[in-house]
Amino acid sequence: MSNNDLPTLRWGILGAGLISSWFVSDLCLERAEATTKHIIQAIGSSSKDKGSTFATKNCPSHKPNIYDSYDGVYNDPEVDIVYIGTPHTLHRENALAAIKAGKHVLCEKPLAINSRDSQKMIDAAREKCVFFMKAVWTRFFPIAKKLHALLHEERIIGDIASVHVDFGLYMPVGEKDANHSTASRALGAGALLDIGIYSLTWASIVLDSAPGRNRDIEPGLTASMLFYSETDVDKKVDEEVAVVLRYPELKAQAVCTASMLYKKGEEFGQVYGSKGSITIGGVSASKPGFLVLRVNDTEEKRTDFEVPGIGFHYEADAVAEDIRAGRIQSSVCSWDHTMTIMKRMDTARAICGLVYPQDE
Repeated sequence: MSNNDLPTLRWGILGAGLISSWFVSDLCLERAEATTKHIIQAIGSSSKDKGSTFATKNCPSHKPNIYDSYDGVYNDPEVDIVYIGTPHTLHRENALAAIKAGKHVLCEKPLAINSRDSQKMIDAAREKCVFFMKAVWTRFFPIAKKLHALLHEERIIGDIASVHVDFGLYMPVGEKDANHSTASRALGAGALLDIGIYSLTWASIVLDSAPGRNRDIEPGLTASMLFYSETDVDKKVDEEVAVVLRYPELKAQAVCTASMLYKKGEEFGQVYGSKGSITIGGVSASKPGFLVLRVNDTEEKRTDFEVPGIGFHYEADAVAEDIRAGRIQSSVCSWDHTMTIMKRMDTARAICGLVYPQDE
């Protein structure tokens, strides 16, 4: 089936930054396995010139309406769904406005600064009966589904005992402009919200749905952080974080770390079990590309997963299928899952004394 014969979904894009550019470029790919023809219908940016430049570079075959305000996107009758690629601190405002306008919403991670605001967004979507999802694109990669099958259907490494996931990117706070989104506490900067969320997501994929898991009991959680400044509140941005999740009913634990002080190598995750281990690797914890299976007394086996483009199209296709089916939340990245991860990050911050202005 050619792309022209596929059902369509018309997107309005908020924000003309790097993440939005990756997302839009992926939606414009010609893919044999595509289930939806994605149309970039509108772009909202700080100026029409910026929006036009963004469109020319990232979706030259599309003819989106260009707006110098986000209101234009919300009110565009040709837009079916709004993609929110703005800074963390704007997510709540942007999502609530899009939902109020009756648009479906895919909002970049973290969904909000805290679980309180995340719940307000979910409640608004439920009341308006529109689709709403946190854009944790990694969960939709074929490799994530394969890992889950190997661990929980085939049980290829037996009983899981330990999960270690580390996401490291070299972007020290001190080397950024103080007002940059990755350096400013006022904008929600920090290792946990920016990249630690992926480490927590992998741990959730492995352990939260494991056989024998008691879903009525939240795992124990401990956390530690290192801050850019331990004394200056305005510069108290977490550059390193470690979160340990304890699942006593599984006799397993997960060690989830993230750092802005070094670049992690290819192999970022390990799952250890009674019969061997599985290593997860790729460009980063957000963009996985291979699994290495090491089962006791057998030869090591590596499986690579080729990804067209960057990989944002997987979640976009899944969102389109959910909307066509009349669902308002994703079974892969459900509202319950979203709130679980947000609450774990809230708990980690509370333990370490990290408070954002938006929490107050």
